[in-house]
Amino acid sequence: MADSTKSFWPFFVWLFLFYLGWAALVYFGGYILTVLEHWPMALAMAAGSYVAGSTPMGGGTVGFPVLVLLMDLPATLGRDFSFAIQAVGMTSASIYILCSRQELEWPMLRAALPGALIGTPLGILFVAPLATDLFIKLLFASMWCSFGLLHLRRINEITGYEGMTPHDKAFDHKVGFIVGLFGSLTIASITGVGIDMMIYMVLVLWCHADLKIAIPTSVVLMAFTSLVGITAKLLLGDLQPGTFENWLAAAPVVAVGAPLGALVVSRIGRRPTLIVVSMLCVVQFAWTLVHERESLTIWNVSAALLGVVLFLLVFQDMYRHGYRLARRSRVQEKG
Repeated sequence: MADSTKSFWPFFVWLFLFYLGWAALVYFGGYILTVLEHWPMALAMAAGSYVAGSTPMGGGTVGFPVLVLLMDLPATLGRDFSFAIQAVGMTSASIYILCSRQELEWPMLRAALPGALIGTPLGILFVAPLATDLFIKLLFASMWCSFGLLHLRRINEITGYEGMTPHDKAFDHKVGFIVGLFGSLTIASITGVGIDMMIYMVLVLWCHADLKIAIPTSVVLMAFTSLVGITAKLLLGDLQPGTFENWLAAAPVVAVGAPLGALVVSRIGRRPTLIVVSMLCVVQFAWTLVHERESLTIWNVSAALLGVVLFLLVFQDMYRHGYRLARRSRVQEKG
């Protein structure tokens, strides 16, 4: 018991320093009323932080639709809030994951981190400004709808993988860097989330990785990308109004909520949570179309549906490659 507690001392030190800094900021900065006024965001992120720690979905996947669809705020605010809140919640979950010595796919992760370090600021500078508010909403909705549909279709296979299909380390390095660079340059810089889902899909569909490996790996990558993203936003002075106030209210919740999610699913299993969030992903796609109905044209709706189809086709192609890789590995083992 003593050894177990000792191994978690970095996590407890992180929590102590974070809450000390947060409390000092709120008290000496005169933000007590600000925190109280933004309590709905704190309440929403109680669920969002659990999702962040227990699935390959950042806390922004809950924060974004709450801000954008429920509170009717700009999608750019939802994106910046995602970066900011995940920089706390998913960092906290990552420290917990490292302290609890959960297995990670380190070769792919080590290659993805420098990719994200390069791609995130470049995406924020050159790609994100090109995206309209409506485009951000539809990209977010299409991406996560495809995630939900895939899991509802293949949940038994995805949750049944054990270990990981053996593969060349060169594959890890090449694919990891591409995911880190492309995922941060495009999807993450535009929506504030998604790079975690990308590396998760590669690990699960292509490498048949156990969720106990794939999800913690995705959490660490999203935490790093969020830290780079929010740092770039602050240095550029490009943080959307309202981001700080909502972050201030929700940050103390996610600091413990995300690691709690990682702990809970390690006890109850990931299948129930994945089924629920997958259904919610499909619902939020329909919610987005209804919410934006006055500004949507037939071309916008068609593009959103096409986006879902294209994401699913990419996932299906990865699934086929993964099946072939696993079959080839079994043949080599028998030989």
